[in-house]
Amino acid sequence: MQRRDVLRLLASGAALQLAPHKLFALTREVRALIDEQSSPRTLSPHQLATVRTMAELIIPKTDTPGATDVKTAEFIDLMLTEWFDDAERSRFLGGISDVDARAQTLFAKNFIECLLPQQSQVLTDLGTSLAVESQQGRGQGLTGRNARPAHNFYAMLRQLTLTAYYTSEAGATSELHFEIIPGTYEGCSQPSSAKEASPQK
Repeated sequence: MQRRDVLRLLASGAALQLAPHKLFALTREVRALIDEQSSPRTLSPHQLATVRTMAELIIPKTDTPGATDVKTAEFIDLMLTEWFDDAERSRFLGGISDVDARAQTLFAKNFIECLLPQQSQVLTDLGTSLAVESQQGRGQGLTGRNARPAHNFYAMLRQLTLTAYYTSEAGATSELHFEIIPGTYEGCSQPSSAKEASPQK
């Protein structure tokens, strides 16, 4: 698969619809690209820290890995650098600035300096704005791609965060329960409960 095809699948979220073996092939390519980056190429250190904090709030670490564990912020920097056009990149970077502006208005400090409940409040406000924008789009009769708030920074961030997580080995195996290398080939695999319910021949 060509590098541009890989980036297109990731940017659109279409990668999550791939069969497991194709998803893991894509995962290896993506992680290789991320590992090639010794430092962020589009995001400043402050912007990277802001994206990392927001992504971790969206997918926090619990008994399974969180967004930070799978280098979500680095994934987003890669997409900003190699796939997004200038307008999309500017929109995303402007969204990060808006997050800090919201935090300054509410709590007189930048987002990454806020306490966890304060950061959660900022994300809640962003989510509310996104829902309102989405509802307005539906009210105007928009359908398909045009109905999605693709120009909304928070929508962009959430989609990239989810794609980064579920195309990582940790996300795909711990959350989607994909098997990287099945132990045996089973032509018609069924859950054990279904097998037990099958009549004996």
